[in-house]
Amino acid sequence: MVLISKLNTLEAILFASSTPVSVAKIAESLFVSKTELEELITQLNARESGLCVIKIDDCYQLCTKAEHAEIITKTLDNIKKTELSPAALEVLAVVAYNQPCTKAFAENVRGVDCSYIVNSLTKRSLLEEAGRLNLPGRPITYRTTDNFLRCFNLNSLADLPEIEMTNEAESA
Repeated sequence: MVLISKLNTLEAILFASSTPVSVAKIAESLFVSKTELEELITQLNARESGLCVIKIDDCYQLCTKAEHAEIITKTLDNIKKTELSPAALEVLAVVAYNQPCTKAFAENVRGVDCSYIVNSLTKRSLLEEAGRLNLPGRPITYRTTDNFLRCFNLNSLADLPEIEMTNEAESA
């Protein structure tokens, strides 16, 4: 892998992850030593960009630069007032009807990654953490919030409409 390709791949890995990624995992994926990875991080941070890579313990994470904080806060505050996407509505429905449930459960129902959507719904105070399961990895469970009830004009979860079963679902 040439240097530019490794640099772009590093950037893509960090962009795709919503959490810090371990130095060992990145180095292994890019087939580089930890020293070479540090050099790539330095080069990535030297680029003219609104983003930077920070190190947290033995992990790296892509973040926005501090000088953009004010405009980001203003912009993201406006995002909270936008309509929910069909995908976000699906995740909300899965959680509302099956709570408390894990992100993995919602992903299994939908068949796609829900990390970004769950994080977004949590930031909008439509979902909240409801504890952890006593299973390996101690996955977080989620439930809807009072804000969810307000936004959807519901007094309680009992006000959710009945789920209509399709012929396919009934025969499963």
